[in-house]
Amino acid sequence: MNKFLSIMAMLLLLSCTACSQETDLAEKIRLAEQGDVDAQFILGTRYQDGKGVAHSQVEAVKWFRLAAEQGDAIAQFYLGVMHENGDGVPKNDAEAMKWYRLAAEQGDASAQFNLGVMYDNGESLLKNNTEALKWFRLAAEQGYDRAQFNLWNMYHNGRGVAQSDAEALKWLRLAAEQGLVGAQFNLGVMYKNGDGIPENYARAYLWFSMAAAQGYEGASENRDEASALLDVETRNTAQQLATRCFDSGFKDCE
Repeated sequence: MNKFLSIMAMLLLLSCTACSQETDLAEKIRLAEQGDVDAQFILGTRYQDGKGVAHSQVEAVKWFRLAAEQGDAIAQFYLGVMHENGDGVPKNDAEAMKWYRLAAEQGDASAQFNLGVMYDNGESLLKNNTEALKWFRLAAEQGYDRAQFNLWNMYHNGRGVAQSDAEALKWLRLAAEQGLVGAQFNLGVMYKNGDGIPENYARAYLWFSMAAAQGYEGASENRDEASALLDVETRNTAQQLATRCFDSGFKDCE
């Protein structure tokens, strides 16, 4: 009898939950159709993820567009991604750039980065390193790690900007300290080879160790090569520093 009551209670709870979800969806649709930008955006994410509704990229685009046209920066970014990838709409780089730019001009770091990538790759327009640098910098200054990494690449190679080892190292270190594994590996390479900075095998060992801990290809081999160039005392110090760096989430590495 108790088991029967428990089952009935569970079914009732599930029924109430489903009913509540249906009510919530109906309310979101009502608000969205009245122009509520938050409801429009939420509906876009629900259709995109298939959460509580049938998955539909076309419906997602519809609701994101309505929110984007009201100036919602995140909806503009999502709409840009969908146009770039051809999700729910025909692939259209010009439309993607349009929506990325609108979001980027409102300060959305993800849109700034994606717009920079499109300029950097020359997609849908002439390649423009100056514009790429501009948008990467804006995103990087907000802490966007991949933008910081791309800035390192541009300063390191003098693309769209005067070559600068100091600026390259600055941005690469910021990305590495956020845990971006490619930045950690390349910082190790710079220290190992003395590329733009004084050669330092202990620092190389540290950053290769961080990249190896995240499974980056080639990091373990380079760490071991750097280790072999250290004397026992320096190696022990480097290992202790590497442990401290990893345990601090890459914040205490110097």
